[in-house]
Amino acid sequence: MSRRFRFIPHTLMAATAMACATPALAQGITPQMMTDALHAVMSADRTVYTKLIVNRLQNEEKIIKASEHWKDDKALVLPAQMFRFGAEEVAKTNKSFSYSLQSLWPINKQNAPRTPAEKEGLQYVADNPTKAYYKEEVLGGKKYFTAVYADRAVAPACITCHNDHKDSPRNDFKIGQTMGGVVIRVPVQ
Repeated sequence: MSRRFRFIPHTLMAATAMACATPALAQGITPQMMTDALHAVMSADRTVYTKLIVNRLQNEEKIIKASEHWKDDKALVLPAQMFRFGAEEVAKTNKSFSYSLQSLWPINKQNAPRTPAEKEGLQYVADNPTKAYYKEEVLGGKKYFTAVYADRAVAPACITCHNDHKDSPRNDFKIGQTMGGVVIRVPVQ
């Protein structure tokens, strides 16, 4: 997709830094470049939290557990919850993009796909975990560039949580498998 657009002021610094550092991008950043850069930052943060905090403290050192009822249980926030809390914070101050973690096998039904592009994208990344899915869609009369990236199990904490959860519609996940997808949406003109 070759569509180019101008950033709304509050775009992610990683995408801006990438544009400033690369002369070839001086003429503009495509929606795909923006979503790819956003995903790179999100994926790195999610992996670091999962491996270095949750998996280490819960599975390796057995110091503290992660729990969906983290406040009552005095536990760590689950990686999926951490991701959602971040998305909610961004949505409070920045309308230039949105993101969510969704799955074809959601434990929390709120994380099921809602639009045809989300459903198609999640199936695509489940079948092609090293590739991203891109599509333009119109929602509420506005056009969006929507990207979906595979969200794979990166640590034992991922698969034990999903495979053992009573509400999980699937309990055979293995390390490296796609468990869902990161959906990033940016408005385009």
